[in-house]
Amino acid sequence: MKESKLGLPLFDSGYAWRDELICGVDEAGRGPLAGPVFAAAVILDPANPLDGLRDSKKLTEARRNFFAAKIKKCALAWSIAQCSEAEIDELNILQASMLAMLRAVEGLKITPTLALIDGNRCPQLMIRSEAIIGGDDKVDAISAASILAKTARDAAMMELHQQYPNYAFDRHKGYPTALHLERLREHGVSPIHRRSYAPVRKLLDLRPEKKG
Repeated sequence: MKESKLGLPLFDSGYAWRDELICGVDEAGRGPLAGPVFAAAVILDPANPLDGLRDSKKLTEARRNFFAAKIKKCALAWSIAQCSEAEIDELNILQASMLAMLRAVEGLKITPTLALIDGNRCPQLMIRSEAIIGGDDKVDAISAASILAKTARDAAMMELHQQYPNYAFDRHKGYPTALHLERLREHGVSPIHRRSYAPVRKLLDLRPEKKG
């Protein structure tokens, strides 16, 4: 197996990315009405492959947690980052997702030569990048990033549930389910809700004005 200048094994897929030190990058949490958006970057070890990696949405919670532990143990490098609700409201969710991905890549302890990004666009990185639609179910490194981002975000939402139990974040993780919308109408907008999202903004617009 070839090695990079750092003495690390280089990726050799037999396809388009020979002799590259690749990181896969993906995000989790663009759709929810509350909580941060997370992103992860992973450089897998070609000498220590992980069989069964898939898009995190196609795995059970138990399998995601199993793979998350394996990835953290076996990968050459991994990094998880996030953008807050305030950043999402300020930048918009697309730009916040790009920023979270940038932070994840910059947090890697090893600098890759190529970043493979799930989706149809790439964040502005200092290294080459390539967007792959459906990459989280096509490229193992992106699948691994998908798993780390999803499990990290779910864990964060479980912690936020302890702070804001009225919203049942432990059950829907902030996504706009019927239960979440019901609790949102009942209890109002919490500090971790994304105020730029339509269902939340609508409730804020309906609030009675405070009299002097």
